[in-house]
Amino acid sequence: MGVEHILAVEDVTVSFDGFKVLDDLNFSVKRGEFRFLIGPNGAGKTTLLDIITGKTKASKGKVMFDNRYDVSRWSEHRLVRQGVARKFQTPSVFGSLSVYENLETAIGFRTQYYQLVNSLPAEKKDMVDDMLETIGLAEMRNQPAAILSHGQKQWLEIGMLLVQEPKLLLLDEPVAGMSRSERSRTGELLNKISDRCSILLIEHDMVFVRQFASTVTVLHMGKVLCEGPVNQVQNNPEVVRVYLGHNNKEAA
Repeated sequence: MGVEHILAVEDVTVSFDGFKVLDDLNFSVKRGEFRFLIGPNGAGKTTLLDIITGKTKASKGKVMFDNRYDVSRWSEHRLVRQGVARKFQTPSVFGSLSVYENLETAIGFRTQYYQLVNSLPAEKKDMVDDMLETIGLAEMRNQPAAILSHGQKQWLEIGMLLVQEPKLLLLDEPVAGMSRSERSRTGELLNKISDRCSILLIEHDMVFVRQFASTVTVLHMGKVLCEGPVNQVQNNPEVVRVYLGHNNKEAA
């Protein structure tokens, strides 16, 4: 039996005003994998996430999800219901609601099972309690989300996505703006949750990448330049030339 892929991007091209942002791109993520995606600005990383989530449509190629569906023409809403969750760089939480209420509300985003006027059933309450422990915010459960630090808001939003039980979690620079200690805690959190769903993470912080990445894919000019273990990738001469040589964040 072949490898089980949660995601397979096949010969995808995306053009804007004649410029190919993605150029016959082939890229895949195995089921249960935690994959890092790096590359210079303009390499096509965010466009790739846009294609996967239905925000942008490819002019050519297909996107296979869950080893079954070509989702290249699906709506964003339909993809969420099938188990694709995306987190943008800036955290998006409900500041006036408590930490607990943010997680409670998020449960209904995918299934509409829960409405704000109703009480959560016992198993869903247990899910929220478990998530509070997982993201390290159990002691903040009754505090308004508005008072959380930047890092805590990021963890809360990750929790809000996880209670929707996604199959694939897409993260765009989740540690941007964090302190070094917050970045380390975020990496530990992502490692902890990687057994719950596949994760594809865009990142520029090479200290973070070296600390937590296993498999890394490098995009350049809309194509895969290099892919493999982090030590192999960071020593690839072409990767150093087009990206790492211009991405000195060791002191960040």
